[in-house]
Amino acid sequence: MKKLFLVAAFVLSSVASFAQQAAGTFTLQPKVGLNVASMTELDGSDPRIGLAVGAEGQYQFSDLVGVSFGLLYSQQGATGEFNFMGIDADQTMKLDYINVPILANVYLYKGLAVKLGIQPAFKVNSSVKTTVNGHSESVDLDGVKGFDFSIPVGLSYEFSNVVFDARYNFGCTKTFEKADSRHSVFQFTVGYKFAL
Repeated sequence: MKKLFLVAAFVLSSVASFAQQAAGTFTLQPKVGLNVASMTELDGSDPRIGLAVGAEGQYQFSDLVGVSFGLLYSQQGATGEFNFMGIDADQTMKLDYINVPILANVYLYKGLAVKLGIQPAFKVNSSVKTTVNGHSESVDLDGVKGFDFSIPVGLSYEFSNVVFDARYNFGCTKTFEKADSRHSVFQFTVGYKFAL
């Protein structure tokens, strides 16, 4: 029993030292990656692959827990194909936002963190691009709300200040004024973390 207690104490004390940054430090992390974005309640649509770029700052409260705040430009929306009077067309719904993720980061193992938080977002673009026989035209998309809110959950792994991050953003608010669709976004980024 004493050996089991010593092993458990060793494991717990080791876990406390696995966070990459020391308690009381602040780091900045520029990052870039891609989104695989889609819309709920939008039958027949496919994901839109888009860019995610920005930066996050993190304050390390303890060896195990940090809180981060970020600004990310995020290309979201959906794509789809339709046939109108025998003519095939491709459409891309371009819904772009400035996302503001606020996350708790709990370090479980050397550089491995679980993330959970909130993410308000502000629309910067809403348009639809239609392509028919190689000819494309974009028009503004009306009825898109200017504010969005989601709950991001994810994992990140840090190795020598390079951070690989994978998140899923659960859309909580309706994207359109007259429809029930919400954002559904998988986001994959890589960043470089440095202390300030």
